[in-house]
Amino acid sequence: MSTTPRHSSTPLTRRRFLSATGALGAGTLLAACGGGSASPGSGSASGPAAEPAADTYDGPNVELEFWNGFTGGDGPYMQALVDAFNSEHENVNVRMTVMEWADYYSKLPAAVTSGRGPDVGIMHIDSLSTNAARNVIMPLDDVAAALDLNASDFAEAVWNAGEYAGQRYGIPLDVHPLGYFYNKQVLADAGLDPEDPPMDRDSYEAALEALKSAGVAGHWMSPHTFTGSMTLQSLIWQFGGSLFNDDGTEVTWDQDPAIEALTWMVDAINNDYSPSDVGQDADAIALQNGQTAFNWNGIWHINTLKEVSGLEWGVAPLPNIGGTQAAWAGSHNFVMTSQRRPDENKLDAARVFINWVSQQSLDWAEGGQVPARSSVRESAEFQELTEQAALAQQVDYLRFPPAVPGIGDAFADFDQALNEAVLLTKEPAKALSDAAARATKKLEENRDRYSE
Repeated sequence: MSTTPRHSSTPLTRRRFLSATGALGAGTLLAACGGGSASPGSGSASGPAAEPAADTYDGPNVELEFWNGFTGGDGPYMQALVDAFNSEHENVNVRMTVMEWADYYSKLPAAVTSGRGPDVGIMHIDSLSTNAARNVIMPLDDVAAALDLNASDFAEAVWNAGEYAGQRYGIPLDVHPLGYFYNKQVLADAGLDPEDPPMDRDSYEAALEALKSAGVAGHWMSPHTFTGSMTLQSLIWQFGGSLFNDDGTEVTWDQDPAIEALTWMVDAINNDYSPSDVGQDADAIALQNGQTAFNWNGIWHINTLKEVSGLEWGVAPLPNIGGTQAAWAGSHNFVMTSQRRPDENKLDAARVFINWVSQQSLDWAEGGQVPARSSVRESAEFQELTEQAALAQQVDYLRFPPAVPGIGDAFADFDQALNEAVLLTKEPAKALSDAAARATKKLEENRDRYSE
């Protein structure tokens, strides 16, 4: 099977795409990608047939409803892709509905249950198992087979994470990893090389000390989910730990590697490398304003920094603080919702739409993403997107949570532990232990809730 995407007869060129997006100069702050849980749907999952060709749809005219939460700077990029698809497929019209992610995950199950759900949706990878268990989304093994998609076509970690209970529920569109952003002018003013940022623990801590001597708190530690929780998760994996055991039945973030990781964050505050009470997004703003040198933030931050006039900045994979290369990442996946009365024509057209957008994911990458499809990610054209390409170097060691229904419920306790420790109201070991006890009960309750 070829791993090279099959392009449509009228490919989406860079000029056509940029024309379709219109004026994207202002307001391209990419909304941070939050996860979400949905309430149960009652429909039974049914997968589409795998017979028709993947590249073309030759049936009667159909209209596809496509829901997603791309309300930020990524939204115009996806709308441009939808518009281009519609212009090339006279018998398929895709109508995109955009809403906040929290509303999306709240409304989707009820809409599916009532028969008014979309044909195609986008879902974060950590929400696939929950919605699969609730029969909100259908298995896509037949879709993957019809499109000739397999593990070799994608980053291995994101492809494997799209499976639940032995079936595939997501076709990955992208990965959006945490990255290492640095202010070159702040580094230079502190006597550090702005073109050679520190990439290991010893050099990183030495740089923080040099910045402190220059009157700069070099790395502001956020007590919030964005971006503190992502930082802590990355550090736990780097220190050789994990958040859960392999099958997601046990919490492991109260073990020594996690304690060491959270202690490292707290020590940054105690050593005056960070303020003690960092507000939401204050760490990112501080980098832009020259108040700090380093910021671990999502890839969506690239387009934000590009709009800051006069800012000299760089981006790289996360420094290896704990000894093991690892980084947090999220991923947007295409899903197809369960249908009371499946329409085979719509199912076939939806498959063509998913395949077409996947092939055009180079253009999607310009919105601040790393393409999940290997042939696109490894292309010379993607390498020209130097910032995204820098963070794509992490693709082989990105981490995702286990595919366990309701796994997101446990993260509220994890985030509370982060908040308590970084705000210096509870010692790291105690904060993690207390949170693990609460989360363990939730995992047990969810096993009963989602068991057949």
